[in-house]
Amino acid sequence: MNKIELYDTTLRDGSQTEGISYSVFDKVRIARKLDELGIHYIEGGYPGSNPKDKAFFDEFKKHPLKSAALVAFGSTRKAGIAAKEDSGLISLVESGVKVATIFGKSWDLHVKDVLKVSLEENLEMIRDSITYLISQGLEVIYDAEHFFDAFRANPDYALSTLKAAQASGARSICLCDTNGGTVTSELSVIIKKVKESLRAPLGIHTHNDCGLAIANSIAAVEAGCVQVQGTINGYGERCGNADLLPIIGILKLKLKKECISDERLQELTEVSRFVSEVSNMKQADNQPFVGMSAFAHKAGVHINAVLKNPKSYEHIDPALIGNTRRMLVSELAGKSPVLMMAKELNLDLQKDSADAKKVVKIIQDLEHEGYQFEAAEASFELIVKKVLKDHKKFFELEGFRVIVEKRGKNKLYSEATIRLTVDGVHEHTSSEGDGPVNALDSALRKALKGFYPSVSKMRLSDFKVRVLDAKEGTAAKVRVLIQSQDEHDSWTTVGVSENIIEASWQALVDSIEYKLMKDASRK
Repeated sequence: MNKIELYDTTLRDGSQTEGISYSVFDKVRIARKLDELGIHYIEGGYPGSNPKDKAFFDEFKKHPLKSAALVAFGSTRKAGIAAKEDSGLISLVESGVKVATIFGKSWDLHVKDVLKVSLEENLEMIRDSITYLISQGLEVIYDAEHFFDAFRANPDYALSTLKAAQASGARSICLCDTNGGTVTSELSVIIKKVKESLRAPLGIHTHNDCGLAIANSIAAVEAGCVQVQGTINGYGERCGNADLLPIIGILKLKLKKECISDERLQELTEVSRFVSEVSNMKQADNQPFVGMSAFAHKAGVHINAVLKNPKSYEHIDPALIGNTRRMLVSELAGKSPVLMMAKELNLDLQKDSADAKKVVKIIQDLEHEGYQFEAAEASFELIVKKVLKDHKKFFELEGFRVIVEKRGKNKLYSEATIRLTVDGVHEHTSSEGDGPVNALDSALRKALKGFYPSVSKMRLSDFKVRVLDAKEGTAAKVRVLIQSQDEHDSWTTVGVSENIIEASWQALVDSIEYKLMKDASRK
């Protein structure tokens, strides 16, 4: 089979990530985004576990997905009762979905020590649960929990659980590496043995506890699995789940297997950033395929080669998955990245022009002062545009004041006041914050949102401070890097000063100006 089904569990497994908590609205937005991407199955959660998941499924009864199958998740029935009396299975039926995924025990250790039932009773729980759901009009995907551990411990019994699911009518059976401890070579051998014993289509669900989730998913496909389960950005409990985005890239571009259209493939990077934004998580810079650093080049030799032929240091064209090539500005790169950036911005910056020399001189001088642009391309882009007189001044700062106050035993209290002018209109605004930088950020955006409403849709996702010369003690210069993001993009700006507030302000202003410049270019 050359077509692979994509099964997303971001809204269930991904929500178990430390630091992620989705509202119903968040889950609905992500589900619709994945539907647009072309994901085949979108697992919404367990409708019997909490009111939030029930409300989520109720939303799609009124406004269904366009093409993806919405999936409700649950488990086999409890021991000692009939499936038709099990509240969890009943909630799957009442959720309104057409597809349900239930997990059951494949490992005799779990059957004996966790469920505390006989091995035969566990098989009956699997059969009874699947038969009941099918009788209620649902397609059933059976997740064989801890399957690879189960097969190692007792292969005959592990296979008997799959055969029970198959005989009961499961549309497909997913083999789960729940503990994430299976190495790739062993996983491939086990899947091939399973295929010799089963007729039902197989799926794969891997966790990343050994850093092998993506590799194991791809190996499973090569061994015959036709469905891949995973999450966007690899979110999940402990070390996470298999990241569906690189998996899609590998399936389409390396293995030439159909999973989504070529057109939708170009949305991978945007989907990664959208989900990270809704999840309130910083996107990993080094995330394969879609990360900011996935096609970043720093060394001069690399940059020179890529300018001549991108294939020299890139395994695919980043445009295929909606990402971009980046030439990092540093002491290792010389003039090449300046010219490359100008070309990407459609700016006429000739190799030996006065403007090109001016930009390089500015960068060198600023780096001597402690600036670093290899991780702050937004600030770099603003410099280039200012030199080329292609930059609009969106606002003029008249002044700001920051107050940090300790009141008794309470936490520190921070307030920022800002005076600025936009097109001759004066604005005087103050705002509180969790710290001086947060207060400044809040006050600046509060002052600007009446003129530029889109600033409300951006947020600071990361804040880093680096002391440049520790020998100077508290008088040392600091470099502040601020990463900001909105639903479409992520960018980093830099500021340097002996005063951390001033350095932060420089980076904040660049961040806001870059956002406004970006928005203006879309109009």
